[in-house]
Amino acid sequence: MLYESLQYPQAVPEPGRFTTVAPGVHWIRLPMPFRLNHINVWGLEDGDGWTLVDTGVRTEETTAAWQQLLAAPPFDGPLKRIVVTHMHPDHIGMAGWLSRKSGARLWISRLEYLACRVLVSDTSRDAPPDALRFFQQAGWSTDAVDEYRARFGNFGKNIHALPDSFRRIVDRETIRIGRYDWEVVAGKGHSPEHSCLYSRELKLLISGDQVLPKISSNVSVHPIEPDANPMADWLDSLTVLEQRVPDDVLVLPAHNECFHGLHARIAQLREGHASSFARLREVLREPRRVPDTFEALFKRPIREPDGHVFAMATGEAVACLNYLMDTGEVRKELRDGVAWYSIA
Repeated sequence: MLYESLQYPQAVPEPGRFTTVAPGVHWIRLPMPFRLNHINVWGLEDGDGWTLVDTGVRTEETTAAWQQLLAAPPFDGPLKRIVVTHMHPDHIGMAGWLSRKSGARLWISRLEYLACRVLVSDTSRDAPPDALRFFQQAGWSTDAVDEYRARFGNFGKNIHALPDSFRRIVDRETIRIGRYDWEVVAGKGHSPEHSCLYSRELKLLISGDQVLPKISSNVSVHPIEPDANPMADWLDSLTVLEQRVPDDVLVLPAHNECFHGLHARIAQLREGHASSFARLREVLREPRRVPDTFEALFKRPIREPDGHVFAMATGEAVACLNYLMDTGEVRKELRDGVAWYSIA
């Protein structure tokens, strides 16, 4: 996929540092201990204080970065609110810590807050039979299922205890932050009710994970809703963004760099997924299990020892297969408890 049509006008801040991208809008980069080793969060000047959009994952390194940032301008004033785009740990992980430290309220969509509470409640409990059945049906080996069983419930370990209440944000709501209005643009697919923030006056879009410049958002089916079609939701959400947000914005994504070229990037993402669906249709001329589709979808082999990566690949492959089943192009057949997919 080509990226020549995208432009990256801003210098990237060092981890634990910030740079200013527009009047009163500061780009903070926080470290993460994963293959994707950073997240971008956003400090917005808000009168005599400031508003934070997203928070970073719960780690000692992230905590140290926040302690340093909060000790100096412009973040040494009162934190007025914490806006979270969605419930994944790199976005909401430090929200509870920051809220208790500052007294700031958590602003988040209802589905994201409730979904996060549900997943956090899994901490330290045994993997449920439905989840084990989901991965067995997806063609996982006994060893892979056992490894999943061993790490089940780790989601909550990356998140400080959430505030026990929140302020709900909704699609098309306008939030006044300092001297500027920000419109909520809701999306689906990557997470249940993801919130982007669009400032018409500043020509900025805080896109969270809904649109990223160099990687595609992970769109996965999870054991809790095995028949879901999040890929259709995500593709529909790209159309909503294209229709409601003009192409002249500077996009402030959660990962990689700030960029110009929102509509071009949406076109690239559509093209990339269309190519993936075409390769998937080709390999499904013969019946395949979920892991048998990985190389066609991701252009590289993904092996079971890859652990979390193997689980993410499974979720996204099932999302693609469910999408093509909903269009009537693919059918599924269970053989000895394992799903086999082929062209209908």
